[in-house]
Amino acid sequence: MLRTITTVGLDADDTLWHNETIFRLTHDRFAALLADHADPTEIDSRLAATEQRNLRLYGYGVKGFTLSMIETAMELCGGEPPSAAIREILAAGREMLAHPVETLPGVDEALAALSERYRLVLITKGDLMDQERKLAASGLGDLFAAVEIVSEKTADTYTRVFERHGSGATEAVMAGNSMKSDVLPAIKAGAFGVHIPYAVTWAHELADAPEDEPLYGALESLDQLPGWIEARRR
Repeated sequence: MLRTITTVGLDADDTLWHNETIFRLTHDRFAALLADHADPTEIDSRLAATEQRNLRLYGYGVKGFTLSMIETAMELCGGEPPSAAIREILAAGREMLAHPVETLPGVDEALAALSERYRLVLITKGDLMDQERKLAASGLGDLFAAVEIVSEKTADTYTRVFERHGSGATEAVMAGNSMKSDVLPAIKAGAFGVHIPYAVTWAHELADAPEDEPLYGALESLDQLPGWIEARRR
């Protein structure tokens, strides 16, 4: 399918830089901290349920994850977790917020090439201050014409963003590591949706690929995106 393409939307976490691996390491640290109160399977399921329940209250990001860890610790400890455990959880959250930003291989070159031909828009979920910090630390900020930090990624979100910062979803491409958030709703809005998987994916972001959908693309890494778009550009 050939189209006029003017705008490229890009996810941030686990598309431009490492993120989920940091959450996984903190999750393991949390499980070790509460090992005397529950087995790893129960800790995993309790924390996952708490995160899911709290998304509508806290949104996505480190701060909500930290609060969910504290709440889970309280549940597993009968409402009275050791103060040392709370201090450790808070320290882990602060360390996540201060963690150095490491861009994924090929990202710098791919974005530089894309920015020469298309309008780039960063479209990401998460905490406003943390995402702004990571973008600044990445050194990629000047390549983007616009940045949208949203509470949720839906078809309406992409329709609105691509109309605001481009020439509409039908002349846009959205690329990211989440099938659920970056690909499926972008396609529903009328844009190309390109899946670029990360080594690990949060269970909340998993979904089946729309294999027979002409607007769907699957790549191994971001450095393949400029060529993929060029092959579909009218």
